Amino acid sequence: MIKMKTVLPKNDRTNRRAVVLLVTLVLLVVMATLAFVFTSRVAAERYRNQYVVDYQIARYSCDSAAKYALATLEDINDLQIIARPNEPDFSDIFTLSRAEYREFVAAVAIEKITAVDSNESLDDVNDVNDINDVENEAAADLIKIRGPYGPVWPLIIEPVEFEIGKAKVRIEIEDENAKYPLGWAILDDKDVKRQAKAGFETFCEWMDVNSVDIRLLQKQLKEIGEIKKFKMDFQPIKVTEHGKRHIKKSERVKRRKGPSRLKPKTKTLPAMVHRTAFAKLFHSSLLDIEPLARSSIADENARQAAVKYMAMFGSDKVNINTAPRQVLESAFTFGGDADRIAEEIIQRRRVEPFVDMDDLKKKLMRYSVSIEKCEKYITTTSNFFTIRATATSGVATASTVIAVIKGKEKIQRIATISN
Repeated sequence: MIKMKTVLPKNDRTNRRAVVLLVTLVLLVVMATLAFVFTSRVAAERYRNQYVVDYQIARYSCDSAAKYALATLEDINDLQIIARPNEPDFSDIFTLSRAEYREFVAAVAIEKITAVDSNESLDDVNDVNDINDVENEAAADLIKIRGPYGPVWPLIIEPVEFEIGKAKVRIEIEDENAKYPLGWAILDDKDVKRQAKAGFETFCEWMDVNSVDIRLLQKQLKEIGEIKKFKMDFQPIKVTEHGKRHIKKSERVKRRKGPSRLKPKTKTLPAMVHRTAFAKLFHSSLLDIEPLARSSIADENARQAAVKYMAMFGSDKVNINTAPRQVLESAFTFGGDADRIAEEIIQRRRVEPFVDMDDLKKKLMRYSVSIEKCEKYITTTSNFFTIRATATSGVATASTVIAVIKGKEKIQRIATISN
């Protein structure tokens, strides 16, 4: 029997090899894709797991730092306002444009270099040797304008940085009485509603908030005011609780006719619960703070976002020794002559901080009538503070803001916001 061998034409053999090659390439692409997807998922899972671990470390470190900051604030018995007779007032930089601010800082740099040549003290220049050309913007940025307590406004002490395990922690304590109390915009007092509205608009205009955003904010604040009225004299609240009587099994008797009656219990809540309520409302979705967070000048020391200068935790007074110009003018809108009084205060507190209200009236005697009208809105000492603790571990960051009122004997916690 003769076997016949089939021989494919040359073109058919070429086509078969091409098909095999194509299938191989497709398989390689599919395998590479699967490998990439698998590797990506593994990497994502590892990232998520690492983030969870890092966040737990950061959260623990942040909470520990907040407790430490509270203890530190308790140890601060008397906050000292410093005098700065030969320095510009910290408030001046908030009213300058970017170009004006650069010129202002350059002038301060010249004064500081002159002070060094005269063997005088130099506290605000980080490195004198770096300032070779005061007209250079990078050199000018080395100058830091001190705030009322020494650190940059509104801090009452220099920021504290340290490490807890693998986490890096930063603590900042701010003076809330140095900011515009947002509750003023919804004051439940018919006699001062017009002044309160004018003061809010004055503050917003100083901070470059446009008229459309101002009206929108006023509408949102009005809705908050309908939920809860803001007053200048918050009083304790009496709450009545109706509980159910618990009868032990061994003491049970036959069911009486009708329900058993219990006397309701009445307890008194402190006045600070009002401030806690407003802190929650001002930080809720009812208020869109995006217009207040925008800055028209991108400079860390020049005019900044309005929200930085706004007290949103229920405070109701402004410290005339620590508040910037726009906040002072808003406060004295309740009495009149706001711009003149603010200018007078700014110039006088550089030499000597005001001791009390009598000292203010004495030094600004010609404005005594206006000052008396504003007396319940202003103070010369601060007792309302926020503690901001931030912890970073790996790729995760945790932060906590605690608002407190510091009394002579203890610290009352108003609200806590954690991110």
